[in-house]
Amino acid sequence: MNKLLISLLVTLGITGVAHAAGDAAEGKQKVAVCAACHGADGNSLAPNFPKLAGQNESYLLKQLKDIKAGDRTVLEMTGMLTNLSEEDLADISAFFASQKIQLGQAAEDQVAAGQQIFRAGIADKGVAACTACHGPQGKGNNAASFPALGGQSAAYIESSLKKFAAGERANDPAGMMRDIAVKMNDAEIKAVAQYVQGLH
Repeated sequence: MNKLLISLLVTLGITGVAHAAGDAAEGKQKVAVCAACHGADGNSLAPNFPKLAGQNESYLLKQLKDIKAGDRTVLEMTGMLTNLSEEDLADISAFFASQKIQLGQAAEDQVAAGQQIFRAGIADKGVAACTACHGPQGKGNNAASFPALGGQSAAYIESSLKKFAAGERANDPAGMMRDIAVKMNDAEIKAVAQYVQGLH
């Protein structure tokens, strides 16, 4: 897995990934329907819905395209993107990316275990460190469309990891997240999700 991860990162670094080119000002006019779940500025008050504020623009655009195309199933978003153009999706992505995320706080009893997993992985299980793709501060990698995680809701991170582990979510490049999440137990997932919530 580590060789696959390094190979993919090198390939993405060399070839790059198409960058989003949205207009944040235009996007602000197009996000009214998004606000119900994600908040007007992308800071969702409901922990089961992701915070979109400050997220990497290229990652947001990829997710919106995947949801619209049916490559990622999000029941709550069924039909919501049907009438939106690629330009609309790019503008919405640019708007949320331009907003400031409101940081959370990690549960103190989970920080040490979560930090260990995030920074070093779990060697005996073949779980790579989260920092390899998401960076030391959890800012992700916009060029590679890897998401920012720092400040994201722990409940959402936990749910996402469990969906990757179960194969319910499968729009990750080369199955990277599925390969990682399936090797983690519930306690490990909870710890890293809590750590990420307070990471900034």
